[in-house]
Amino acid sequence: MLRKMVQIDEEKCNGCGLCVNACHEGALQMVNGKARLVSDSYCDGLGACLPECPAGAIAIIEREAAPFDEEAVQKHLAAKEAQAAAPPLACGCPGTHAKVIDRQAGEGRAERVAVRSQLRQWPCQLKLVPVNAPYFAGAHLLVAADCTAFAYANLHADFMANKVTLIGCPKLDGVNYADKLAEILRTHDIKSVTVLRMEVPCCGGLAHAVQEALAASGKIIPWRVVVIGTDGAIREDSI
Repeated sequence: MLRKMVQIDEEKCNGCGLCVNACHEGALQMVNGKARLVSDSYCDGLGACLPECPAGAIAIIEREAAPFDEEAVQKHLAAKEAQAAAPPLACGCPGTHAKVIDRQAGEGRAERVAVRSQLRQWPCQLKLVPVNAPYFAGAHLLVAADCTAFAYANLHADFMANKVTLIGCPKLDGVNYADKLAEILRTHDIKSVTVLRMEVPCCGGLAHAVQEALAASGKIIPWRVVVIGTDGAIREDSI
């Protein structure tokens, strides 16, 4: 049947993923760092994703397509929800365990000095960064979990200096970073990758995504994983 459908210009798509989040029917997914329409029957043609695209890569066109199938959409969304729901640990999620980090009074308190930020680019959120950004050329990457910036006091000087920084949370962002990271690694001369994660188990998804991306890129790139404790100490460094 002839009806209105979403059309994505992959040349313009910067891989930010905002349209995927805006699509309530789950008709769009990130594939190899680009947004793709996964099924005609999932797209209602109303274009909720259209205003979310910062690159102007989405248009509504009229073409022959399978009819919109609301029942199929509900099954599709239910399957995605089931896949995203990880079984809870018997002891509960360690990442949500409340505890107080005991520090001596006045510890870390010093005369305020000007500290220069080492952030070299914007955006730095992994969901938002465009895969074709020029600052990836010849870059050393830091892929850091959100919480590390608050747990590790000297993050800028010790890890961010002279690197392009990408941040994300594998538990809360609801995105498979591997595809986008693989596209970045494939299309740019990346010199090294440092993964900075917290010690909680859910943060292991960040290192796993980088490992998948490295394998998918077909390149041999030096990489390391640094694990930060919830008290701010470095627990493990694979270098």
